[in-house]
Amino acid sequence: MPTRGQYTYHEITSQPDAWAEALTVGRSYADTLKALWQQLRATELLFTGCGSTYYLSLAAAALACEAGLPAQAAPASQIWLFPNLAAGRTSHTMLIAVSRSGETSETVRAIDAFRQDGGRAVVAITCYPDSTVARQADLVLAIPGAQEASVAQTRSFASMLVLCQVAIGQLAGDDDVAQRLRVLPDLGRRLIDLYGSLAAGLGGQVAIRRFFFLGNGPCYGLASEAMLKMKEMSLSDSEAYHTLEFRHGPKSMVDQEALVVGLVTDEVRAQESAVLAETKGLGARLLVLDEKDDIGKVINADHRVGLASGLPTKERLVLYLPILQLLAYHRSLAKGLNPDGPRNLTAVVTL
Repeated sequence: MPTRGQYTYHEITSQPDAWAEALTVGRSYADTLKALWQQLRATELLFTGCGSTYYLSLAAAALACEAGLPAQAAPASQIWLFPNLAAGRTSHTMLIAVSRSGETSETVRAIDAFRQDGGRAVVAITCYPDSTVARQADLVLAIPGAQEASVAQTRSFASMLVLCQVAIGQLAGDDDVAQRLRVLPDLGRRLIDLYGSLAAGLGGQVAIRRFFFLGNGPCYGLASEAMLKMKEMSLSDSEAYHTLEFRHGPKSMVDQEALVVGLVTDEVRAQESAVLAETKGLGARLLVLDEKDDIGKVINADHRVGLASGLPTKERLVLYLPILQLLAYHRSLAKGLNPDGPRNLTAVVTL
């Protein structure tokens, strides 16, 4: 009989191998992807998904905009049920549909709606190359090595994010992006080794009653995904906000039973550190993930993760994920739950 949580733990700790596969896939299809973009004369990207992959889409759209590519993200259900939200742009829009299983019903229907509205190019990013979403697409970027036995997405989310990063870079004319990102797997293994015990100890602190994940730009999508992992695996109260938005009402929930998690960026670190210092002053426990590990020291954060990647924010995004996934995993175990099979959830959602 499987040990409680064994699949989730393996998928989190083995994910750097799947990141490497994602980089290989991205390099292999670079010319095909760019040819499709040029054939379409595309002027915009539309990322879509459901749940975790919608949050991935938020991060990817932010990355694309930063790279100079007009982009937006929408839940697949909105594209399906409210097609007018994208009306008038679809003929020159590339739809990037992100789906772990490739069988989520809203994503399948969103692609149908996109086609019916004149959409001419669909790229599927998935872990299952023979899935329904893959069959609907003009181009399939698949990472079979990121497939998972557990319900909550961890390895798959991170690997598909890496693949999105490569695809965005290539479409923006950055042909060296995959080469620069080749360091990510080794960096990920190092972070898991260095900070796995921190995640275990912090996740085991059942006195923490509420979790707040804060991030700006593309890190907001990651903060939202971390929030979802905490909800799914551990059934804990968890919320995500753009960092400065936390000051506009939500900080009223801060007390000694709250853990505030800050995903610090290079671009606006001064403003982010001010918000995090404020939450510390209100009594919150504080976990800071920062490239240089200096903000956490300055504001006396209770817990710190130094990414030490040497990469800019937009290229190190995936490195924020493993420790936050492990935090949710250990929280689940501490509450006597099984992170492999969250309550009321299934791996594939169909209507």
